[in-house]
Amino acid sequence: MTTTGLTTTPPATAEPPYPRRWAAATVMMIAALMDLLDVTIVNVAIPSIGRDLHATPTDLQWLISAYLLGFAATLIVSGHLGDRFGRRGLFLAGTAGFGLASLGCGIAQTPGQLIAARAVQGVMAAVLMPQVLGSFRTLFHGKERGAAFGMYGAVAGFASAVGLLLGGLLTDADLFGLGWRSVFLVNVPIAIATLGAGLLLVPSTKERSAGRPDVLGSVVLAGGLVAIALPLVQGRENGWPLWGWSCLAAGVCAIVGLAVFEARRRRPGTTPLLPGRAFRSPAFSVGVVVQLVCSVGMQGFFLVFIVWLQGGQGYSPLQAGVVAVAYSAGAFLTAPVADTLATKYGRWVLGAGALLMAGGFAWVWAAVTGAADTHTGAWPLVPGLVVAGAGLGFLVVPLVNVVLSAVPGELAGGASGILSTAQQFGGALGAAIIGTVFFAHADDGLTHALTTAMPWVTGGFVACGLLCAALPRRAVSGYEG
Repeated sequence: MTTTGLTTTPPATAEPPYPRRWAAATVMMIAALMDLLDVTIVNVAIPSIGRDLHATPTDLQWLISAYLLGFAATLIVSGHLGDRFGRRGLFLAGTAGFGLASLGCGIAQTPGQLIAARAVQGVMAAVLMPQVLGSFRTLFHGKERGAAFGMYGAVAGFASAVGLLLGGLLTDADLFGLGWRSVFLVNVPIAIATLGAGLLLVPSTKERSAGRPDVLGSVVLAGGLVAIALPLVQGRENGWPLWGWSCLAAGVCAIVGLAVFEARRRRPGTTPLLPGRAFRSPAFSVGVVVQLVCSVGMQGFFLVFIVWLQGGQGYSPLQAGVVAVAYSAGAFLTAPVADTLATKYGRWVLGAGALLMAGGFAWVWAAVTGAADTHTGAWPLVPGLVVAGAGLGFLVVPLVNVVLSAVPGELAGGASGILSTAQQFGGALGAAIIGTVFFAHADDGLTHALTTAMPWVTGGFVACGLLCAALPRRAVSGYEG
């Protein structure tokens, strides 16, 4: 993850650096891995979960959406709480809570129990994650800060590929007869170990100038996000009733109303959840929408693609994970050079990345369509996945830089929280929207269902490419917007 606009040189009167800062950073990164791995590790296990718990298609959508919604609804306010009252306590609480929620997932006996535990997992991940990056900003300065964030970015990049493989390996291995449950239970010993190490090594840090968190605003934001996602997930099963459309409209109005209220009547001493100053920048506002739409397409695709591979093509969880890793391989090829190219060529690199993703997914769509209902080998799918992954590297890596370099330094923390919230909420919407399209046609065969859903995925990334054209010509740090 890239950070910009942050002070890199400590003041002359600064206290000596914390001597065990690298040990503390390692502990926090291991804890953060639980979240970074969680979505992809669970994706591969979803078909097995569905069979074992007799889950409905709506239940499967909620397994993804509940986690991401819990994360999105809690992220911004938890970051403000850590800045104001201290990050160590929230880091430890989030780590312990994530471990307990993972245990709840691992022992769940019904889809409802598992979905509830997944929502708690998401909330606890949102309590944990902002404290990691916030602590890095405080503990490290100069070149060390760059190295620390570089470590985070590298681990985050590998986490998606590792999660796909580990999810398939654990599900196939059926350790102690646990099957899919092991993808959740593996978090429990990690949480215990990092909690103990965190008590010993992680120091207390906070921001002296941090304002009061807007708790009431966070409740409104959380309610608005849930109100938007709920009817999208439940609508098909309930016949798209009037209450669903009313709920959707109320959610949109709540979020827009919160943004307008905070822009016009900011309460003294309170840190705004949706700072109006940030949204006045085209690079920021458009960049957040690009992040949201990208997450819709990406999360929606992997939900339906993994279900198709295992349920429609007979792939084992591990085989499905290996195929999906081709996407991460493509991202590894382009991520190292993406920032450099975007600094030189600006928005065109991001737009090209979005169109590469559209082209890659269109390739997968064509390969699936050509196979009809026969078994599709991995090789016709891999080139499209690699191209889509390469596009991801060109789009998402510089996008963080675009968003954070577009706002004043004092708003960088809040802007980062909004970008992450858009990412998580977009993923929840992707599972809801694209999952609904897919499962609505599943009775006609999973291959037909996938080919029906793929235009939504491909069209979403074409829309991302068009949105990138609305960014300032040189929207990356180092140029004027």
